[in-house]
Amino acid sequence: MKDYKEQDALVLFSGGQDSTTCLYWAKQQFRNTYALCFTYGQRHAQEVENARRIAEMASTPFQLLDAGIISRLAPNSLTDFSMQMDETKPDDSYPNTFVPGRNLLFLTFAATLAYAQGIRHLVTGVSEADYSGYPDCRDTFIRSANATLNLAMDKQFVIHTPLMWRNKKEVWRLADELGVFDIVKNETLTCYNGMLAEGCGHCPACRLRNKGLQEYLSERAYNL
Repeated sequence: MKDYKEQDALVLFSGGQDSTTCLYWAKQQFRNTYALCFTYGQRHAQEVENARRIAEMASTPFQLLDAGIISRLAPNSLTDFSMQMDETKPDDSYPNTFVPGRNLLFLTFAATLAYAQGIRHLVTGVSEADYSGYPDCRDTFIRSANATLNLAMDKQFVIHTPLMWRNKKEVWRLADELGVFDIVKNETLTCYNGMLAEGCGHCPACRLRNKGLQEYLSERAYNL
């Protein structure tokens, strides 16, 4: 990892397990860290308020951007409350929790704000190692988006993905190494149904999170 102690970073932040871990990771890597949260018609408004609360806990400036247009572009169960949420990935398609274009739009909005503020570094919590089958969580997508943003704005942005090759067990380990395990465990909101901490236990996000937590706690207990 290069030394970025004299540079600033903008973190795409939702207040969930992954983005909160990334926020604290960025606070160790960069001079100043800023949190950017999006409202896009998602099921639970609690996500935004929880993100604001955690950013305050982390003494990180917080900005909320309205990206509500996303909810009107393509049907998905995170923004269309009439749809029953897929709990598992269908054999022949992505789960209906996939929000088409979301990460590409988020990165574009974030880069535009970063451009205006003289920030080169963007941090996002996407992961290809342990995810719900979303194509915009892949490393190839991030690399392509990074190149496109650089060309579009003639600026050398760097998109950091500290979780890209970490499964959920390893994300919990990273939170522990950063000294924020309890914050991530007790204060974050990952659940698609808007329930704090361990969540509803049934949605895809909760199942991934809780499976990884149990695996990490077992590993930690074994190593004591």
